[in-house]
Amino acid sequence: MRCRSLLMLVLVAGPLGAEQPAAADPARLTIDRIFASDDFKAERVPAVKWLDGGAYTTLQPRKQPKGWADIVRVDAASGKAEVLVAAESLVPAGEKEPLAVHGYALSKDLDVALVYTNSARVWRQNTRGDYWTFQRSTGTLAKLGGDAKPATLQFAKLSPDGTRVGYVRDNNLYAEPVGGGPAVRLTTDGSEQVINGTFDWVYEEEFGCRDGWRWSPDGKAVAYWQLDTRGVKTFTLVDSTQGSYPVLKTFAYPKTGERNSACRVGVVPAAGGETKWVDVPGDTRTDFYIPRVEWAGSARELLLQRVNRLQNAVDVMLADVHTGKLKTVLTERDGAWVDVNDDACEWVENGAALTWVSERDGWRHLYFASRDGATVRRVTRGAFDVIKVLHADEKAGQVYFIASPENATQHYLYRAALDGSGTPERLTPANQPGWHDYDVAPDGALAVHTYSSFGTPPRVELVSLPDHKVVRTLVTNDKLREAIAKLARTPAQFIRADIGGGVELDGWLMRPVNFDPAKKYPVIFHVYGEPADQSVVDRWGGDRYLWHLMLTQHGYAVACLDNRGTPVPRGREWRKAAYRRVGTIASEDQSAAVRHLLKQRPYLDPARVGVWGWSGGGSLTLNLMFRHPDLYRTGVAIAPVPDQKLYDTIYQERYMGLPQANAADYERGSPITHAAGLKGNLLLVHGTGDDNCHYQGSELLVNKLIELNKPFTLMGYPNRSHSVNEGKNTTRHLHALFTRYFAENLPSGPR
Repeated sequence: MRCRSLLMLVLVAGPLGAEQPAAADPARLTIDRIFASDDFKAERVPAVKWLDGGAYTTLQPRKQPKGWADIVRVDAASGKAEVLVAAESLVPAGEKEPLAVHGYALSKDLDVALVYTNSARVWRQNTRGDYWTFQRSTGTLAKLGGDAKPATLQFAKLSPDGTRVGYVRDNNLYAEPVGGGPAVRLTTDGSEQVINGTFDWVYEEEFGCRDGWRWSPDGKAVAYWQLDTRGVKTFTLVDSTQGSYPVLKTFAYPKTGERNSACRVGVVPAAGGETKWVDVPGDTRTDFYIPRVEWAGSARELLLQRVNRLQNAVDVMLADVHTGKLKTVLTERDGAWVDVNDDACEWVENGAALTWVSERDGWRHLYFASRDGATVRRVTRGAFDVIKVLHADEKAGQVYFIASPENATQHYLYRAALDGSGTPERLTPANQPGWHDYDVAPDGALAVHTYSSFGTPPRVELVSLPDHKVVRTLVTNDKLREAIAKLARTPAQFIRADIGGGVELDGWLMRPVNFDPAKKYPVIFHVYGEPADQSVVDRWGGDRYLWHLMLTQHGYAVACLDNRGTPVPRGREWRKAAYRRVGTIASEDQSAAVRHLLKQRPYLDPARVGVWGWSGGGSLTLNLMFRHPDLYRTGVAIAPVPDQKLYDTIYQERYMGLPQANAADYERGSPITHAAGLKGNLLLVHGTGDDNCHYQGSELLVNKLIELNKPFTLMGYPNRSHSVNEGKNTTRHLHALFTRYFAENLPSGPR
């Protein structure tokens, strides 16, 4: 094993690694310009919270004093703002500065503001903090939580009538008057192992579950999840950076094939009392999950999704909150897996039907399922995927959704008739190719529209619907656009790579600056390749795009491909091709596509092919380096999972099945199985505090490579998480490390 000293090198025009001159060339990128300056800082629109009647609220920062902000109501059409809560109103007694608003909510009458501040990170997001209320009618500012320690409350929400606030504290649920005062403790059994109103690690990471409780529509009850981690095997992270002795952090983490937390859903009176548990059949520790629960349009019933352990069956159920009994409204089955439904599940037809997205006919489409479970009617149809449902406008008889029937790398707004008639109509203007996101107002008349494309920063506008006319421009990013326009760059290309059998992969290719097609250039492939994310997208890529562009300024081509099994809107068959073949199909597709591109584009040097990736992309980098050593000469793998058996139950079993039944598939897909194939230059990077893809996996791979007498380079970032971004200068240092490793092992420039 080789260990290299990690001296920071700043990169400019000329040979990779040359030192930066005093005056930076605006046409050239450096590590410092990208990761340690504001040269390419994007403007952002503060979050918009839509109100009825063509208005919204937002947090409006002040120019002075710096850091102060008001909560304002904005008339969407005119842009006229009315201050609802001035920053001065949020100055606690005895303090000089207002609360830093990390989030807020308003009562329906806009009289009560619930302010989230002093937030702290829990795993991936800041979901723990302090909560205060401000009553506009009385001018009263009050802190919630009584004697709770700082930054220990979670997921506070105003009751529907605006008189109380519910929250989670130390894994128990409480309800407290908005003005502060004695709180009602709704649960009493919360502990480190019994979790009420929030979730364990694996539910949070893989189902996106964080806020685990819901006010009933009438405010008289609270529905909540309870997870019991007792009996779940634990994992321990070791932090050796805090003092003379290590600090241990232990948490429940079920690895593939192991027991999960017990999960149940209950309803408790908001005034306190006994919880009524929903009678969901089966054993959540071994048989199924409950990833989604919402009130079913009234205070009488809950709607929940029950997913079996293999995640190839979903039952959508209505639960009577008084009896706890269930009835099934809809069932979804698939030979591979079924995705948890997030962007539908809205009641329509006066509560008689539920919206549902399914790919049961081979494409993702919107359906209406009757409340009595008798019928399921398809709303959209055709050989395309509904990527996301945005708004069902029953009055107009239309549904708005995101789709891209002709180009899977892009996103556009469409609408279709709710009765299923006619052909979907594209509303996004034809002269705006790229990626479009929309936040649609409750009445469907307006939307916040964000538009970008590859290499072009986002523009944010308020548009009217369905005519898509610009009402107001919210963000132009003109300063960033000007900085990008000055950079030396060759236009990127979106490509298709033929891998045989009638299969083509989408990709993009960034050619070197000062490109000469008569010469040969090294090429670095950025990979991910797993079912959790799409990589080849025609949208602004931020710092990662800029880093790739910097590589092209130093004589590299940079490319990216989406193999089968990635969540690309190309139909069920494409996406589900990864079932029981994670790691395997990606390696086959990526290597075949690279060989095709090398033949098709003789300016790409087959002797200088590199690859890099993070997380699942780190795993794929290892697989490519080990399985195809004749093709990939240098690789950088960040935070990989070298052995799939070491990852969590929910993610890995969804795509691979149970290891007890599919041991051969797990072994075949795991990079560590193929480590003997390594011939090229490998840099393995991992944060030792990674709670997601554990450093343990990289240590086991290191042992295997030592056993096989394979040279490689290892960089461990002490106590950094999966994102490897904690601590001063870490992000800059990390990218300089990547850059230097490629410079030293994959020579740049034309030949």
